[in-house]
Amino acid sequence: MSRAQGLISFNGVSYEHDATKPILIESSFSVRRGAKFTLMGQNGAGKSTLFALITGELTPDLGDINLMPRTSIAISRQTIPRAELELTLRAFFEKCFDEKVYDIDPKIDAILEVVNLAPKNPEMVAPFKERIIGSFSGGQQARLLLASALIQNPEVLLLDEPTNNLDTEGIEHLTEFLREYRKTVIVISHDSAFLNAFTQGVLYLNTQNRTVEQYDGNYDDVIKEIALRVDKEKRKNAQLEKEIQENKDKANFFANKGGGMRMVAKRMREKVDDFEENKVEVRKEDKTIRPFTIPVQKEIPTEVLKLTSYKVIRNHNPKDVPCELVLKRGRHLQIVGPNGIGKTTLLESLASGHATGEEVTKGVTIGYYRQDFSNLDFDQTVFDCLMDVMDKKIEEDMRSVAAGFLINRDIIKTRIGLLSEGQKGLVAFARLVLLKPGLLILDEPTNHINFRHIPVIAKALHDYEGAMILVSHVPDFVEQIRIDETLDLDKNKQ
Repeated sequence: MSRAQGLISFNGVSYEHDATKPILIESSFSVRRGAKFTLMGQNGAGKSTLFALITGELTPDLGDINLMPRTSIAISRQTIPRAELELTLRAFFEKCFDEKVYDIDPKIDAILEVVNLAPKNPEMVAPFKERIIGSFSGGQQARLLLASALIQNPEVLLLDEPTNNLDTEGIEHLTEFLREYRKTVIVISHDSAFLNAFTQGVLYLNTQNRTVEQYDGNYDDVIKEIALRVDKEKRKNAQLEKEIQENKDKANFFANKGGGMRMVAKRMREKVDDFEENKVEVRKEDKTIRPFTIPVQKEIPTEVLKLTSYKVIRNHNPKDVPCELVLKRGRHLQIVGPNGIGKTTLLESLASGHATGEEVTKGVTIGYYRQDFSNLDFDQTVFDCLMDVMDKKIEEDMRSVAAGFLINRDIIKTRIGLLSEGQKGLVAFARLVLLKPGLLILDEPTNHINFRHIPVIAKALHDYEGAMILVSHVPDFVEQIRIDETLDLDKNKQ
């Protein structure tokens, strides 16, 4: 199939944020109508930038991006911008359209049903549309992000990490929807099981040569194909290295003989040059963060946290639930429950010391990994963000920790707000290492994180010797972590 037949075609496209950070270099690929693709690439490779090029938000420096006439595109973003968190639900959906849509309520009602977020009680429908977006849980906001794209009924649907914050029911609902969806879909996600359920091809953003490679098959198929190609390239280069060294040794031997042997030596060196030219540039697989340990605050008491009650949200109303929970030093607690029940709200309250019935032992340092990174100062540089949490501000120590999380000297000078979501996550983990908390609170710590890093993070959390509270909807991740106690917010349904 020629590129001209593609619904979306990139022809020799180059784009760079600045001269030192190219995203694409003369890259070409096409997506046919009705195709379902995964967009792969390591954190910070430029996946979200590629989406912005497709939507026309960004313009290429060189080359052409062609869309079939009358092709509409909608994107489900990773996060809701802060400015939109103050909007009502109705205003949020109205903002999805360039022109005013009269009688938008039926469209909203239909799309809330699609994303399984419609109120069960008909009397709640009208007030539901007046709710402020920021009052919804992270999982509910994830469904609203998807709904904001679907309500536009686009020819091309771009999904940027759509499973982040979704509970198991939400992921299953989204998966089934995409299986049945008949239009073109391109998805950024690190959830392999989710991707394998519906994608038919992969667009791989290769950070080595800055091109987009196109593959047939699902996520796992492409991972295997790339691994086989890397192995083949390494074996070819190993053989060439052997022949190069043999010819170098011969050239040196003949050169020392003098006379006519010098011409033989020259030919040997020419052969070495030929072998060097025939070596292939082995692709660098996505780098993985180094194994790390989160140090524990010294001299913390045995009892770190007491909780005598907590709030849950039922039928959109808060309710106090009594409990008797004591979290001791070294114990790991998992909080579970469906989207919207109040898990993130509880973690925020615990981290700030304002939870109902909460008592954190005086002097305990709390390390809080927020799912939206809003406890980071987006105007700070990474350098200042990491140095600020250190007791002893030793730059060499900070840079050593940062390097383990793939935070290089370019990233360390960058403002937090300019990083990709995945890079923000790695900065947040580096910050926890430097903070040395006595109580670790983690809200969906795998969101936006490259799948290669997740086992390393799980091992660090498993080994953490302080008190820990974890919320995660990723069973494979939780299974790798020691969990001593579970608090189910949904157990008392009366």
